[in-house]
This record gives sequence, structure tokens and C-alpha cells, in this order.
Amino acid sequence: MLGAETPFPRPRREAWPELGGSPSPPGTGVEASAGAATSSSSSSWLAERRGAPPLHGDPPRGGEEEPLLRGIFQIGKRSCDVVLSARQLRWSPIQPESRGGDSTMNLPCKKEFVEMKDIFSVKLKRRRFVGQKKGGVLLGITVFVCVKKENKLKDSAINFNNLSEDHCHSWFSCLKDILNGFPNRPKSLKVFVNPNSHKGEATHVYYEQVAPLFKLADIKTDVIVTEYEGHALSLLKECELHTFDGVVCVGGDGSTSEIAHGLLLRAQMDAGRDTDYIISPVRAPLPLGIIPAGSTNILAHTLHGINHAVTATLHIIMGHIQPVDICTFSSPSKLLRFGFSAMFGFGARTLALAEKHRWMPSNQRRDFAVVKTLASLKPEECELSFLPLKNSLQGSQENVTKKKERLKKSDSKVQWHTIQGHFLNVSIMAIPCLCSMAPRGLAPNTRVNNGSMALIIVRNTSRSEFIKHLKRYASVKNQFNFPFVETYAVQEVKVQPRANIGHDAEENVYLHALSAEGNYPWNIDGDLMEGASEVHVRVHPQLINLYGVSVDELDDSKAMCSCL
Repeated sequence: MLGAETPFPRPRREAWPELGGSPSPPGTGVEASAGAATSSSSSSWLAERRGAPPLHGDPPRGGEEEPLLRGIFQIGKRSCDVVLSARQLRWSPIQPESRGGDSTMNLPCKKEFVEMKDIFSVKLKRRRFVGQKKGGVLLGITVFVCVKKENKLKDSAINFNNLSEDHCHSWFSCLKDILNGFPNRPKSLKVFVNPNSHKGEATHVYYEQVAPLFKLADIKTDVIVTEYEGHALSLLKECELHTFDGVVCVGGDGSTSEIAHGLLLRAQMDAGRDTDYIISPVRAPLPLGIIPAGSTNILAHTLHGINHAVTATLHIIMGHIQPVDICTFSSPSKLLRFGFSAMFGFGARTLALAEKHRWMPSNQRRDFAVVKTLASLKPEECELSFLPLKNSLQGSQENVTKKKERLKKSDSKVQWHTIQGHFLNVSIMAIPCLCSMAPRGLAPNTRVNNGSMALIIVRNTSRSEFIKHLKRYASVKNQFNFPFVETYAVQEVKVQPRANIGHDAEENVYLHALSAEGNYPWNIDGDLMEGASEVHVRVHPQLINLYGVSVDELDDSKAMCSCL
């Protein structure tokens, strides 16, 4: 982040940073005519730096680092003494001498700095005529910085003006060399854009907000605009991924889940694994970046703390990688899909109803589906079996006591516990699932990479009590502090609709037909999956890397909403 509160001006409109590749420095050092106090070892340092390990962290407190380059640039309207080290770029205004020349005037000297780890691009700044695309008069260099304010990231530009070609090229080359040493910053990305996401806004979001920043950061992109549902999945199974440093999805939760599923399926195929039934999957080969541009953006909100396309883009550019847990959803005979979260019951039926009214605007469609499902609220009779973590009892005191008694009756050797009954909603979540309607998250007690899932069970109750429970998600109150709500931290869960238990094969065939008509829908990451048979959910710790930060690093959300 910037070392001073004063914002830095962007480049003037008549001068453009050069967007071409890095030119070779014409000289070995900064010329004396440029007013630079150069390091005699700058050229040898550049040669050594290319093979050096990446530098990160704060400089030693005992003193400033040895300068790599030092020179004079005009910043704003003042001439400044600028010092570059491996971790910082520092500058301070040059103090004028008194008329006698024997001492300096006692003017306040404000030192400013920017951390090198916060710089994501450096460009040569030139003045060009209208229509001129190459060449032009060199004015200096422009440094682009990632600035954080709460959870939002934005780009800022600092102009270092100097008319000396050799001086600017030496600094440009040195800065580029430092930036190239930071780990995880992508150079090439495979981008999938869902043109149907949220009123067709994804294409506009990418080309207007995301693509210019990728170009500024010298990231090459291969952009695919998907044409139908499942298009990205089919391409990921076949395309060459080894030439890319990461994959980016521009869309909502459904598109992101499809691409995460495709990346993990591709990893199993490359490892020679059977993709029909997977117990111990291998990790995804590339990190996944999520640009929020859909009707629901829970995954992006969880990783970035905000639904903001520029913030998501800068997390990708800066190489902020977060290992994330993900689940496999399987029937007794095959893998159904990979996913981060799922709902069975109210949450799934609401999605199924909304999908039948895609012609409606997204907000109206969501509200209509919620109200309609509440009006016909009914529980699902099913059997839940789960493998809990130790010390996983959560919820109200009354519920904790009941659960202790229930778990004591279970077979401690097997460790599996079974609950039967009527449930209004069952949520299984490997991530907190932050969103504007639930600032604390749908599963606030879990984390993105703690190796567990949150199992949230809402037993049958009155409609008014269930609505009170839903309203709690929008407040700071505990949404689980109800006698009909139980929560567990689990490793595995099996969900079997009660109608399937004890029936013969002919009845199961009939139930499978009912499932195809949407009788037992599942909401997996905002994507509809239908199935009547037993679904086995397993969590797989840190199976995929996503561009973003841990929820623990995010500022406490102050978002408010007016949901139910």
C-alpha cells in the first residue's frame, strides 16, 4: 500500500504509458546528467536477480536496505530523490539550499514510499500525437499500484518524470526484474466468459473492467465466450492447459462451479484416475480466478469480501492464491460432481422454481421463488448419516444437550451417526458462503480450508418460525439459536430421502422417474441437480487453489440488506 494518505495523480491524457514489451536497457547505469546517484553494482545485480528467490515481507527494522538504484525524478510539481530497493520504492522532495549555499532551509521533508509487493505494473510514459501508436517523446515511467481500502482493491498510478532515455530504461528494467520475481503472478490465463450471466452483463464486465487491467499487467489471455451450458466443461476436458498459469471464470456461481468441476475432472483424467467413482481425488492443476458477474456471486464474495470485478481482477494479477476445500457429491454408483456447497429442501426447491422462470429479471425471479416456496412450505422426510469431527457440537445449549444424548446412543466404533425425520432444509457447506443477504455467511462457523463441512439441519417447524430463522441471516444475531436448528462440523454426509428406504427395485425405478421431474432437487453452488437416490458428500481439504484471500484476512463486513 501507499505510504502516504495523499492520492497520486494518474498520467495526463496527453501522455500514455507504453504498453509494449520491456525494452533492453541501452546503458549500464543512470547518467550523471539525469541527477542520479547510481549503484555501481546495478548491472551485476540484475544478472544475479534473475536467478534469485522471490523477495517478500517487510524490510529489516534495523535500517534501510541497500539501494539498488538512486536518482532524481519529478513527481507532481516537485523534484524528488528516489531510491529503489528490493522491497520498497521511496522518495522525498529535494530540499533547496539557502542563498549562502552553506545550509539547507528547514522545510518539512515528507518521505513517501510504496511496497514493491503492491506494484503490479510499470510502463514507459511517452507523449504521442493523436493517432500515433508507437514511439513518441519519453517523459518518464509510470508505476501502477494495487491499493486496498477495507475489502476493496483499486489501481492507482504514480508518474516518475525524467527526460533521460538511459535513466528511464535502467529504472524500467530494474523494476520489471523485481516484479517478475514475485511468485504466483500469472503471465498467461485461460478466460471463460458466460454471456448469459445476469442480463448478459458478463461480456461487458470483462471487456470494460477486466481486460484493460490484464493488458496493463502484461498478462496474455485466451478468451472463450461460452455458447451453452456445459460448454466450458467440455472444453476443459480437451484443451491444452500446460501453457496457462491459471483459469478465469467471468460469471456467477453456476459458471464458476462448472469450471471448478471441469478443472478437477481434468486433473483426474491426467492422473489416470477413474472419473466415474472418486474417493481420493488429485488436486486441480491450475488456480481458478472468479470475476463476479452473475445473479448470485457467493463464491466471489467469500474469497474477496465484496462483489467487485476490479477487486477480483487485482487479486488474480497480484497472485493472491488461497487453497480451498471442495466436496464430491456421489451416488452409490458414480460421481455426480464437485462442489463447494449444497442445499436440500427449501433452498433447492426455491432454485428449482426460479429456474423455471428464467424469463423474469433476476431479483424478481428470486423474490418470487422464495415467496412461492414459503407459501407451499413442506418438509422433506429423509435419513441423514454423517461422520462428525471431534468437538463439533454447535448451536443453542438446548440443542447441544439433545445432540450429546443422541450421539451417545450411536455406535462409537463406527463413528457414523444417523438422524431420521422431517427437515425443512439441509445445508452442507465447505466454505462460509458470504453474500449480501448473509454478511456473516450462510455457514459462518466454517472456513475455506479447515478440512470440514458445516452440516446445518432445520427441522420441521411453523412457517413463521422458519421465516424468523431466515431473517437472522441478515443480522448479527445467531441464526442457529433456535430449538429446531442443529449444526455439526462433519467430514462426510449421506442424504437419503425417506421414500427410498425399504422399497423394492420397481418402486425405486418409479422414484427415479419422479426425480427427473424435480421431486428431489439439489442446489449445488447455485446450480440445479436432481436426484432421488442416496447422495454421499465428502470434503477434500485444499483440493483446489482460488485467487483470493482467506475469510480470516477480510475485514468484518458491515453490509446490510433488506431480505426476508
